Amino acid sequence: MAGRPRKTAGNSTGFAGLLYSDAMLTRIKALFETRPHAGAKKSRTEPEIAAVALLLEAARLDAEEHPAELAVIERLVRERFGLEPKEADELLALASERQRRAVEVHAFTHQIKTQFSHEERVQLIEMLWEVVYADGRLHDYETNLLRRVAGLVHVSDRERGEARRRALKKLGLETGSPIAGEGA
Repeated sequence: MAGRPRKTAGNSTGFAGLLYSDAMLTRIKALFETRPHAGAKKSRTEPEIAAVALLLEAARLDAEEHPAELAVIERLVRERFGLEPKEADELLALASERQRRAVEVHAFTHQIKTQFSHEERVQLIEMLWEVVYADGRLHDYETNLLRRVAGLVHVSDRERGEARRRALKKLGLETGSPIAGEGA
């Protein structure tokens, strides 16, 4: 019967039956999924939420939410998704909740990898660079996040570097400046 453990000789439920129980698998999968709380609106798409959650992750990695980073995120969200300020605030709130509850970035990067085109993934990496440079400092954790995310969404090192240069140019920073760092 589906959903119930199989019985084996000498054991009323059997270890194998417990492992393959539909109900058990459903519960285990639910533990690893990133979901909104009950009653949350699902007006935004999962890839949009994932992208914004990654931007927020980048802003929070240095253990402080710098106002300049948050301002860049708000601007990028409005521009990238064509949202009005109220809509952008709603998306930011939803993504912030998801980001704070997430244990790691794989759920977000999976959404990006499967739902964004390659060009959109490169644009997201550029957006992430803009966020991490917005406070005028590049932290090792931020550099590490950019490397991990780029790899997980299949953006090459060369494309990541080009996205970094474009972000620095947008922010009016020179590639060789102490703020920009080298080889990130």
